[in-house]
Amino acid sequence: MPATDLHHTPRQRWIAYGFLAMSMSLVGSYVALSKPLVAALPVFLLAWLRFGIGGLGMLHWLSKPVDEAPMTSATRKLIFLESFLGNFMFSICMLFGVSMTSAVSAGVIMASIPAVVAILSWIFLKERIGLRVWLAVGFGALGIGLLSLSKSELPGQVLYGPQAYLSLGDWKIDKTLVGNLMVFAAVLCEAAYAVIGKKLTGALSPKRITALINLWGFLLMTPMGLYAAWRFDFLGVQTPIWLLLVFYAMAASVWTVWLWMTGLQSVPAAKAGVFTVMLPVSAAVVGVIALGETLGGMQLLAFGLALVGVVLATLPGRTAHNS
Repeated sequence: MPATDLHHTPRQRWIAYGFLAMSMSLVGSYVALSKPLVAALPVFLLAWLRFGIGGLGMLHWLSKPVDEAPMTSATRKLIFLESFLGNFMFSICMLFGVSMTSAVSAGVIMASIPAVVAILSWIFLKERIGLRVWLAVGFGALGIGLLSLSKSELPGQVLYGPQAYLSLGDWKIDKTLVGNLMVFAAVLCEAAYAVIGKKLTGALSPKRITALINLWGFLLMTPMGLYAAWRFDFLGVQTPIWLLLVFYAMAASVWTVWLWMTGLQSVPAAKAGVFTVMLPVSAAVVGVIALGETLGGMQLLAFGLALVGVVLATLPGRTAHNS
């Protein structure tokens, strides 16, 4: 673990754990509640409006604090990569990946996020990863995988015949394989988001990081957003959808990012990656409470395993060096 992480008090670390858990839980909540938005708005228009509304809500966060050092060229590059990989490429890879594979396959692949975050943290941040964190990663991945496998597949999500292949000249490529590869690319983007975010918290405040990566997200999504908006009937969207869009924009662009970056200030990236298990857990809970879905024994077991991973990651070690 980097020396800077050893300087935080237990109270600061527990507050950071709470922020990380709240961030991923909020992501799961708005993912579950975003179904009406996806049905009412084109995906690229929805993403563009999300960044635009979120940006309006934190314009005052863009200004450099007086006690913050000027950004170096390396920091500027990291800010761009954070938004390009974590916002732009993640959305595109996940959008098209899920459209070509099954929800179950996508969920199982997404279960690898904690492990990929740990590996990238070890490679790029030189973080020491103890056995307990690896066990936490394993329990979290197992829980997410079981949750995905316990879901019943929709008939429309399985492709047969000619539709199951992409034509590329004389070559025919399995769409499911391409979809799975794109979902795994989204996993790599999400893991890079966690690792780059850890680097950025050493140079900029969480508020400024949040505002800057949102601004880049808005700029990157603008061409596709304008194209989607060109012939869209905005008057046909009902008021409750607009209100839900404002909540979605503030949650996705402002609150979750600020909570995550604030938590990363006191927690190694590998350990923070374990908290991504809170996303499917909270999404399922919201589905039960707000959307009338049901939970079976397999789902409850999956939640239990995922939460065991979180407990393992947050329990204090015998010494400050245990991670």
